[in-house]
Parts: sequence; structure tokens; C-alpha cells
Amino acid sequence: MEFSREAFLEGQILLIDKPYKWSSFQAVNAIKWALKKAFSLKKIKVGHAGTLDPLATGLLIICTGKKTKTIPEFQDMTKEYTGVFTFGATTPSYDMETEPDAHFPTAHLKKAVIEKMASEFIGEILQQPPVFSALKKDGKRLYEYARSGKEVDVPSRRIRIDTFEITRIELPEVAFRVVCSKGTYIRSLAHDFGKALGSGAYLSALKRTKIGSFDVNKAISPEQFKERLREKGYSIQ
Repeated sequence: MEFSREAFLEGQILLIDKPYKWSSFQAVNAIKWALKKAFSLKKIKVGHAGTLDPLATGLLIICTGKKTKTIPEFQDMTKEYTGVFTFGATTPSYDMETEPDAHFPTAHLKKAVIEKMASEFIGEILQQPPVFSALKKDGKRLYEYARSGKEVDVPSRRIRIDTFEITRIELPEVAFRVVCSKGTYIRSLAHDFGKALGSGAYLSALKRTKIGSFDVNKAISPEQFKERLREKGYSIQ
């Protein structure tokens, strides 16, 4: 990556490891603020290629300058995630943003049963996005309806699961690796997986590890990005 005013204005592709509890918007703003300060810019285009929930961590592709025009190309790429489902309960948001609203048995969940059910989710499936999501309906975000207690009909959509690997079982926790298409909600996968197994489940940890061939192992945090700018002699105070 070239750290120069011209390079960032012309367009750079940044691999950012989004911190826990940061919104994707916050990560973009941190990069934009650092670039404006470092190069005394009044404005610069900065955008991300695919939202990560605040409770998720991992790879966020951030584009600057003219490279923002290529964002749709990254959004269409296959994604890889690792994380943890917690069985025995469900939450309205399908993750830890909200408290459990129902509890279920887990004694019947055995390794062979869990792994067999995971294989049945591979391929093209219909999935209903969570009501606690940033998708829009009639001009409003779904989470706005959900937080105000209003019921809203969320249509299912077709997504694709290429890989659904169970990597650890220590009930109530089940760790996984998923490779999936654009538009897949891992929170919905947690909810549907728990239901299919005759229990309940919610997403308790999530990390996006790959977008296409881009790997989180080559990503840096927003703070590390700022530090790189400082190392190059730019002031971002």
C-alpha cells in the first residue's frame, strides 16, 4: 500500500480488521478522519464493501477515492465466517444484542446429530433476515421497527451455503466455519439451525475471515492504520 495523498485520492483498497462493538460506519469514519488529518483534505470518498454487525469482528474492505466505484464487485464475493452458536435459548435479535426470550433443552444434542444437520443446510436455501437488521422496508430500517415493538413482515430470500463445518462442540457452545454467498445472515443461520435441531440457538461470536481471496490475516485495525500514517511522518493529531 502506498501512503501518499495522491494514492489515497486516486484510490486504495484497505483491509481493515473491525474491532468488537464498532459499527462498520465507525470504522469508515476513523479511516476518513485519519486521511483528512494526515493530508489536510477537506473531503475524500471512503466507503466499505459489506456491513459487519457491531458485535462481529473481522475483515472489512474499505475503499478510498476512485476505488469506491469498485465496491459492488467486493459485495458480490463469497464470504467466510467463523464463530460460535450458543444453544438452549433464542433472542429477538438472533445474537447477544438482546436478552434471551425463550429457553430450550439441549440434552438430546449429540455430535453426530449436529454434524448431520449442518450438512443439510449446504446448498441454496431460503433464509429470512433478522428483524434486527439494517435492511429497509418502506424507507425505514428493520431494526427501527423492531426496537419500537412494531411487527413487520420480512420476506425470505434465496442464499447459498457452500461450507458449513462444525469445528468444536462444548455444549451449550458449538463453534463453526461457514462459506456463503452475498446476503447471508449468520444470525439467521444460528436461529434456523437451533430450530431444526429441536432446540434454540443464537449467535454469540462472529468473525469474518475472508471476502473472496482477501484474508483477515492481512488486515490491520483502524488504530494500526493511524500508526502507519504516523510512521510515514504524517501528523493526525
